[in-house]
Amino acid sequence: MGKNILGISAFYHDSAAALVVDGQIVAAAQEERFTRIKHDHNFPKLAADYCLNEAGITAADLDFVVFYEKPFLKFDRLLETYLAFVPQGLKSFLSAMPLWLKQKLHLPREIKKGLGGEYKKKVVFTGHHESHAASAFFPSPFEEAAILTLDGVGEWDTSTIGSGRGNKIEIHKALHFPHSLGLLYSAFTYFSGFRVNSGEYKLMGLAPYGKPKYKDIILNELLDLKEDGSFAMEMDFFNYCQGLTMTNRRFAELFDGPRRKSESNITEREMNLAASIQVVTEEIVFRMARTARELTGLPHLCIAGGVALNCVANG
Repeated sequence: MGKNILGISAFYHDSAAALVVDGQIVAAAQEERFTRIKHDHNFPKLAADYCLNEAGITAADLDFVVFYEKPFLKFDRLLETYLAFVPQGLKSFLSAMPLWLKQKLHLPREIKKGLGGEYKKKVVFTGHHESHAASAFFPSPFEEAAILTLDGVGEWDTSTIGSGRGNKIEIHKALHFPHSLGLLYSAFTYFSGFRVNSGEYKLMGLAPYGKPKYKDIILNELLDLKEDGSFAMEMDFFNYCQGLTMTNRRFAELFDGPRRKSESNITEREMNLAASIQVVTEEIVFRMARTARELTGLPHLCIAGGVALNCVANG
């Protein structure tokens, strides 16, 4: 007999729900489409209701509810990161803890409450990058494929290389926080005056108007990039581990002055910054893709994650 499985993403940004019945995707939707709140992060009650209605079932008919990441592993990363930067991370720590203590450490309770108390069974938690990998491979036409996931950060992983065969996914290699292509791109998004986790597409769209004059500075000062696409970031230029901003004064000194203020005029500098980080991003993605091919020996590639939405790089 087939299973009814509801997938949930919530409490960070762009909350969503997806329903799989007997191995087939029946419905999927983001909560913002119903609430009209851009990037709505709250429990996707309306999206879940829509998915269930499309299948003609209720929450009581579900066999599993699956959450997209493992909250305790993520909490472990947050605590370890804050402790590593004491006392610098105190303000960031205090701002993050209320939501964790109220909701994120009690997700089975919050999910069941969000489903109206009708769901009484187990809540399953998958790894963040496993979820990304599944979202790309399982709907693909391939029986087997290499899988590349790239985003800001999940629990500890920021990028992974894996493979999918049939109904199985295996992760072979991972890059770990704080070294992250997604966070690197978001740092330039922030520095260019756009909103993180929202304005990255604007930075990508700005890139063709500039020249990659900062490419060598990024590669020589900010990154230690290896041939396989893995890299280490020079964290002295970034503030996201210990603060509420992405970059710091040293970053500004490297790139000709302070960050652009939001909604102020875009200058040639921002265009050149966008072009530079776009070129670097594409180089890293291509190196990782070649490594995925070498590691798996598979001719097909599935990619997922926030960085994979960069349609210039993925094309």
